[in-house]
Amino acid sequence: MTSAILFIIFTTIGYLSGSVCSAVIVSHLFDLPDPRTEGSKNPGATNVLRLAGKNYAAIVLVADMLKGLVPVLLANLLFASPTVVSFTCLAAVMGHMYPVFFKFKGGKGVATTIGALLGLHFMLGIAVAATWLLVANFSRYSSLASIISLILMPLYAITMTHDLAV
Repeated sequence: MTSAILFIIFTTIGYLSGSVCSAVIVSHLFDLPDPRTEGSKNPGATNVLRLAGKNYAAIVLVADMLKGLVPVLLANLLFASPTVVSFTCLAAVMGHMYPVFFKFKGGKGVATTIGALLGLHFMLGIAVAATWLLVANFSRYSSLASIISLILMPLYAITMTHDLAV
């Protein structure tokens, strides 16, 4: 297959995977309030935590991470180029933020980003997740943890990948 076809296939898989709204599905399955209309009105793990507690938020968190991780691992397993794998990451996160199944209104994409990063470069994903956990633990603000983690992500990427062309 040509790289253009692989690009279209994997970015589509990534986007559609990201578009599956875990918070809405979990809330519906367990008869919880709809996170799009309650709390912060953000369909993500943090809002589910506020609305329903740790157990349900953990399910949403893991599902959101998996919908970023699985398409990236699939692209890697099928020997897609690094460019295709990177765009698959981006597509999964964009699918979470702008889901086709929910009128393009989604979450902030942090858990999906971490999942996708784990598939792209495992240690980069670990570093970003650890930063998020550390900042969230001390500040008690998920949004601050998200901002700091994603600001530091390029620095982590540069220091972890030694084969960058200058």
